[in-house]
Amino acid sequence: MRMRQSLAQFEQAFYEESMVDRARRERLANTAQQRARKRELEKIHKRGSFRFALLVLTLIATAVIVTIVMFRTLYIVMG
Repeated sequence: MRMRQSLAQFEQAFYEESMVDRARRERLANTAQQRARKRELEKIHKRGSFRFALLVLTLIATAVIVTIVMFRTLYIVMG
């Protein structure tokens, strides 16, 4: 009787431990997925900010070039 009881206790402890381990693995997997998603969003945001800055600089450079060319053309035409 004592052997059966200890075996039953061992099986119960094993079952509980496996449930705890499974929950821990799932929690770790979820945490890893959340970190990966956060890193991906930060990377996308960083690229977007860089592209926006590049767009603004391109627009400013275009405006400056057009202004210079316009005034040189006006100087040639009027001169």
